[in-house]
Amino acid sequence: MALIELDLTDQPGPAPSSPPPAHLYRLPGLILAAVLVLAAGAAAPAGPTLWRYLGSLPVTPGLEEPFELTGGRAYTMNEIGPGRQVTAWSLAEPPQQLWQTRYDLPARDQDAIGFGGFHVERAGDVVLISHGPSATVLDGHSGQVRWSTGTPVAAMAGGRIGLIQEPRFRPGTVYDQESGAPGQLWFTAGGEPHDEPPSRTDLRGVDLYTGATVWSRSVPGAVIAETAPGDAPAVLLLSSTGMERLDGVTGRPVHRTAPPKVDGRSPLSGEIIGDLMMIYYYDTEGYATHEAAYAPGDLAPLWVRDVPPAPVQRAACTGLVCSDEEAGLAVLDPATGRPMWRAPTGVDLIRRGGYLLEQETSTGTLVRLVDPPTGTSRVDLDRWPAEVVGGSDESIVLRRGLEKGVSAFGVIDAGHDRVQPLGTTAMAISDCQADSRYVVCRAQDSLRVWAYRG
Repeated sequence: MALIELDLTDQPGPAPSSPPPAHLYRLPGLILAAVLVLAAGAAAPAGPTLWRYLGSLPVTPGLEEPFELTGGRAYTMNEIGPGRQVTAWSLAEPPQQLWQTRYDLPARDQDAIGFGGFHVERAGDVVLISHGPSATVLDGHSGQVRWSTGTPVAAMAGGRIGLIQEPRFRPGTVYDQESGAPGQLWFTAGGEPHDEPPSRTDLRGVDLYTGATVWSRSVPGAVIAETAPGDAPAVLLLSSTGMERLDGVTGRPVHRTAPPKVDGRSPLSGEIIGDLMMIYYYDTEGYATHEAAYAPGDLAPLWVRDVPPAPVQRAACTGLVCSDEEAGLAVLDPATGRPMWRAPTGVDLIRRGGYLLEQETSTGTLVRLVDPPTGTSRVDLDRWPAEVVGGSDESIVLRRGLEKGVSAFGVIDAGHDRVQPLGTTAMAISDCQADSRYVVCRAQDSLRVWAYRG
C-alpha cells in the first residue's frame, strides 16, 4: 500500500485572542466528520473472508448424481432415460442457475456409458462433457448442444482444437470376455477389448466449436497419442514408425525422432509426465525393462535407464518420474534420470502445488508435504488426513472429519509451508471438490457451496 506523507512544513498562524463562537464550528465540523468517516472507510477496508457459505444446489435425494467444479462454475448431471440433463451454476451468493440442457448420448451401447465416468472441461467458449466413451460439446454461454461424438475428445492447448483417435481392428478379433483367456488386449475408443492390435489408428484434429475435422491422419497399428503440454496446440505421437510432434492446427509433423531399440525391442507405450515425454520397453512377459525420457518441445533425447524388476507395484507416483523399489520410491532427476532421494516405504507421491504430497499407499491418508528436489519435509499433515479432489495447482485444500459428519477445511498456498485453517461445514457432508476459490460438497439433500481465500 502506498503511503502519502502529509505536508508538515506550513507555519501556524497567530493564536486567536479568544475562542470563536461555537456556531462557527458547526459546518466545518460536520464536513470534517464526514471526511474522516470516508477516509476511515477507505483506509481500513474489511479484512478478507477466509470461509463463507454461499448456498446450495438442488440434487435428487439418494441418487448421488455426479457433479463437477471447473472454470469457476459448478455442473450437475442427472439421467433421464437414455439422455442426460446438465445444469451449469454460477457460484454467486446465492448460487444461480445459468442454463440447463437435456440431450441424448451418442453412444449406442448403454453398458459402455459407465466406462470412464462423467467429466466436464471448459475449453474456450465451449464446455466439453464426457460420458464414458462419448463426448458432447455445449455452448458455454447458453448450454446449447453444438455437436457430439461416440468417441473421447481431448482438448489441446488454446481450447479450440481437439484430438480424436480411433483404432481400427480387423473383423473377428473381439475378445471373448466369458473365456477369460490370458494375454494382452487392445481396446477401441469405446472400450471394447480385442485380442490382437489394430490394423491402423485414425487420428483427427477437430474444431471444438463445430466438430468439423480440420486435419486427419492414418497410422499403421496401435499408437500412443497425447496432447502436448505448453501454450501451443500440439500432439505427441508414438507409433511403430517412431515418435513425432504434430502441429495441432494442421496435423503436420514439426519434429521427428526414432527411439533406439533396446535388446532388439522397440518401445511399446508412452505417456507425458510433467515436462517429460516418457517411453517404455517391455520383455516378452509384459514387464517393463527400460524407460527413456524426451523433451516434449523438440523430442530431444534426455536419458535412458534400466527399470528394476517389480512384478507387483508397491507404490505409485503421479506427476513425477520415480523408480518403484523395495526400499521405497526413488525420485528421479528429470534432467538425468538419476535418483535424487528416496521416500519411506508404504507411501505414494503426488506432485501438488509446488510440493510433493506423501500419502499412505494402503489407506490414502495424507502424511506430509516435501520439497521435490530434496525430499525435505515442509508441512506435517497428521491433523489433515484428506485432500479435497480437484484443487488448483496454486493451493491445496485439506479436510478433516469432526463429530456428526461435520468437516473442517484448511488450505496450503504454494511456498507458504503451513496450513491456513478456513472453517467448518456445520453440517454432515460427504464427497467434496475444490478449485482456487470454491469448495462444493455433497450434503444429504443438496450440494453445499463455500467460497474461501488462502
